[in-house]
Amino acid sequence: MAVGAAGGMVRGMCVGAAVDLDWKTAQRNWAARPIAERLRVLRAARHLLASRTEDVCGAISGELARNRADTLVAEVLPLLAACRFLERSGAGILRTRRLGRRGLPFWLAGVSSCVERVALGQVLVIGPANYPLFLAGVQVLQGLAAGNAVIWKPGVGGAAVARVVADALREAGLPDGLLRVTEESVEAAQAVIAEGVDKVFFTGSAESGRLLMRQLAETLTPCVAELSGCDAVVVLDSAELGRVVDAIAFGMRLNGSATCMAPRRVVSVGASDARREELVDRLVAAFATVDAVRLGDAMAVKLRGLVEEAVGCGARVHGVLSEAQRPVLLTGVRAEMEIARADMFAPVVSLIEVADTDEVVRVQEACPFALTASVFGEEREARAMGARMTVGTVVVNDLIVPTADPRVPFGGRRMSGFGVTRGAEGLLEMTAVRTIAVKRGGSRRHFEVPTVGHEGLFEGVIGMSHGRGFGARLAGLMRVVRAGKDLNGRR
Repeated sequence: MAVGAAGGMVRGMCVGAAVDLDWKTAQRNWAARPIAERLRVLRAARHLLASRTEDVCGAISGELARNRADTLVAEVLPLLAACRFLERSGAGILRTRRLGRRGLPFWLAGVSSCVERVALGQVLVIGPANYPLFLAGVQVLQGLAAGNAVIWKPGVGGAAVARVVADALREAGLPDGLLRVTEESVEAAQAVIAEGVDKVFFTGSAESGRLLMRQLAETLTPCVAELSGCDAVVVLDSAELGRVVDAIAFGMRLNGSATCMAPRRVVSVGASDARREELVDRLVAAFATVDAVRLGDAMAVKLRGLVEEAVGCGARVHGVLSEAQRPVLLTGVRAEMEIARADMFAPVVSLIEVADTDEVVRVQEACPFALTASVFGEEREARAMGARMTVGTVVVNDLIVPTADPRVPFGGRRMSGFGVTRGAEGLLEMTAVRTIAVKRGGSRRHFEVPTVGHEGLFEGVIGMSHGRGFGARLAGLMRVVRAGKDLNGRR
């Protein structure tokens, strides 16, 4: 479909507000409101959504491998918690920062500055298919709290729940023109970008991120990208294996393992043969209790190809590849194998054995993705290990769940993306910096054309401000005095 045709589709299928309204006027009026008023709308919407969990859960695609309880705890509850975080902390995060005299260079005497966080204008949120409510919903709420107009492009199967949220916000008092929900196609996002937005917030695969950024490059539109993961679980010798196995099995089960933070690599550090065998046996037994999921054709082909390649390079498969896929464990995997470097939404995990923590760093660096990592073991040792890993988030003795804390930012590095969502930092991503500097006093000497005589003055200022030791600074001061007298004598 051509972008122009998709643009027509977007205009015809946006819901939650009439697209022909002047969104710019609506956005400017919204941004001009005190933030407390904007947050009251979000609070009212939170209460409405909390009272409509049946509608919310019913609007989530039945294609996802989850039950209603999963949706409540993995999507509804964290979204409402993120909304309450904005209500409580948003005003403080966005407050204007006034710079006092402390730290002001003396040669800028009379200047007073403040740093404001202002709305970007109109932002586009491109949501994923695997968590259609929580991941995109938080970004939508942050965009509105910051004073923006928001366009929500849902992932496949996400339009219905996006409409539920849009309806709740409208009932809560959100003015028309501030939130548009498009249909789900890629072409819908392309059309919106072609029409012009101020920033894009994208959650999806690394490959889709590349395609998106090619279009954004044409207009230099900024972007926050939360992309794929191939996350590691580091098992130190001090780790409790029962906890490790429970966590990995949870990661395999949650949403059918279609989670960007799901474990894909288990890095066992310095394990004895007996400990290794115990870990493998426990994982195989735990995986047998996890319900099978149906993979899409493309993902099933990708999984089979990666497993066959790994087996050809010496890996061993514990489990069976089938149409209804239970979690599969591969042992004998090396960091350079493609299965240890690939992003996929399939219930498979590779065991990589290393001798020490230095090798853990090598294994991590061999993978192009750097979203999150979990480290299991004695806390001080696990923290030290996590501090050496290039990832966006390190979780110690747990997996996935702690990242739902609405106070913490979330984002990846390397091929897992850039920028953050959620937390204070995620809210600030929805704003631009505007600095206002005011000069008080009548002096205009800084407008004068500098001459050779000014060189001594400036050299003296540098010496008295930055010279090493009292003597150097005193010499600089004396030079300033002399240069000042000479310049005054020439006037």
